[in-house]
Amino acid sequence: MTQLLSLKVVVEEAGLSKTLQFGRDTLVTEACRIVRDKIEEAREGNIQEYGLFLPDEDPSKGLWLETGRDLEYYMLRNGECLEYKKKIRPIKIRMMDESVRTIPIDDSQTVEEILIVICNRVGIVNQDEYSLVVSNQTPPSGGGGDTGTIGRRSVTGGSTGGTIDRKDGKSLTREEKRMDQLRKKLHTDDELCWLDHTKTIREQGYLNETLTLRRKYFYSDQNIDSKDPVQLNLLYVQTKDAVIDGTHPVSLDDACLLASYQCQCQYGNYLAEKHQPATQPV
Repeated sequence: MTQLLSLKVVVEEAGLSKTLQFGRDTLVTEACRIVRDKIEEAREGNIQEYGLFLPDEDPSKGLWLETGRDLEYYMLRNGECLEYKKKIRPIKIRMMDESVRTIPIDDSQTVEEILIVICNRVGIVNQDEYSLVVSNQTPPSGGGGDTGTIGRRSVTGGSTGGTIDRKDGKSLTREEKRMDQLRKKLHTDDELCWLDHTKTIREQGYLNETLTLRRKYFYSDQNIDSKDPVQLNLLYVQTKDAVIDGTHPVSLDDACLLASYQCQCQYGNYLAEKHQPATQPV
């Protein structure tokens, strides 16, 4: 005989709660149907957009019950509370051109699944190459307060900025000093706070943050549709910013060439009467 489980079910939209009994081997999907059958106020809306949520004092640690699992999997005890509520919620997605779009997502889905929805909404077909970044946030560096400045020892032993000493007390060669300077100035995508594709956004602690859509993997230029203005603009803006902030170091000649392309994109063909010397921002 199946052992029964008594749970307090809160219908969030109706602001009411009711204690219902379920078999411990009841699938979550069936439990949702039982809730709708037993509580009239829970019958509103599309059942596919609703689910059972196990709340926690920390909202980011709350858990959506997976429809294909049974209740016993979650080790629920008699008297525990479940919320029956809508899984769909809006999130703000910042594009690389700084425009922000509000897109409805399923809060119970993983980032990998959500990216498909987002990319379809903005017209990107190669979803595998894109990911989400937490805006204006970088992961902990673990450094010890290193500011990245380079000191030079004076004759008296003080630091005046130039020669670098290694931890073993030996002076660095000129080439080692140059590479050390480049490493400290270089920005990489590792500094970005990328979301884990195998987890939900909630599991990673982000509920109300604006997320940025960026291209993370560059598998092949064949995946770029030259007729797709949305994809081309995203790639152009991300590449431009990467060159400017040092993520992609380039030579001076290449920088000048890329700057000329940027001017062409932003201001069009050169017109002597319109584009006077020193009139364009640098």
